[in-house]
Amino acid sequence: MEPRRLTSFSHGAGCGCKLGPADLESLLGTLSMPELHPDVLVAADTGDDAAVVRLSGDQALVATLDFFTPIVDDPYDWGRVAATNALSDVYAMGARPILALNIAAWPVDDLPIEQLGEVVQGGIDVVTKAGAAVLGGHSITDPEPKFGMVALGLAEPDAIVRNSTATAGSRLFLTKPLGLGIVSTAIKRGVAEPELVARAVDVMTTLNDAASEAMLEAGADAATDVTGFGLLGHLHRMLEASGVSATIEASAVPVIPRALELATRGVVPSGTRRNHAFVRPHTDWGDLVEPEQVVLADAQTSGGLLVAATDGDVMTRAFARRGVPFAEIGVVEDGDPGRIAVSGRLRSAGE
Repeated sequence: MEPRRLTSFSHGAGCGCKLGPADLESLLGTLSMPELHPDVLVAADTGDDAAVVRLSGDQALVATLDFFTPIVDDPYDWGRVAATNALSDVYAMGARPILALNIAAWPVDDLPIEQLGEVVQGGIDVVTKAGAAVLGGHSITDPEPKFGMVALGLAEPDAIVRNSTATAGSRLFLTKPLGLGIVSTAIKRGVAEPELVARAVDVMTTLNDAASEAMLEAGADAATDVTGFGLLGHLHRMLEASGVSATIEASAVPVIPRALELATRGVVPSGTRRNHAFVRPHTDWGDLVEPEQVVLADAQTSGGLLVAATDGDVMTRAFARRGVPFAEIGVVEDGDPGRIAVSGRLRSAGE
């Protein structure tokens, strides 16, 4: 018998298997949270990428965790993607990662433990490249394999970049193409050619370290990384927390090759469908047809940074100096908090 593909164990694709934004809002609404200590600088109230606690006058701890089901069939690549994704939340806050811990669930009766070793090694290699250390973790047996990491970082308290501080007039930048959730679903369904898989893995294993350095240098107003809630879901959360609205130029949004074609064929993760339903009441779609709308709501795994910068020219130069691919995709405006207007039409890569 041939061994089962890793993605055949997965009920969803990467970050597309997380709770949808509507379900998460409902869950958080049932909780009674205690009063926070004054040293808590960022908590769950704004839906930011990580928690931040002041350690001293010049140092703050940034803490986050992320894990998900297999997104690709190569175990080493899955580990690399998961680690890159976990570190992304640290970079989105403008912090430097220092430590990671493994989170692993494994079907020991169905998959060899050596394969889990490849997954963990992929994560270790990414964290080591980022200049941090993997110092242990926790594992359980589970019929569905899962892997991820706790990621901790350090930053100066005054240098923390939040998602709740975007201002009207800021220009919006995105540093990775959309469509990773759609491609991940194509991989799971066995309809993604090797070249497309390789392209997606390359994007998902590219650290957001240089993009983070650039936004710090340019004095970005606000930022978030684009992951499970999709571009529009994360943008909506940023705008709502900041009390502003935005206009997005669809033709400027980068899209991974074939993602729009796959969306047109219905190769779309359920998480993306949930995202689309969530942002629909908050979005003026303009001339976009549904497959284009779906791409803008696509549940990303290890996506890029979405950065709002008042001085867009300085931001552009900071990205360029570090060789960070980026696209300017819109502008923050005064208006109903969380409202998004989309103009133009989405384009596939190469068009």
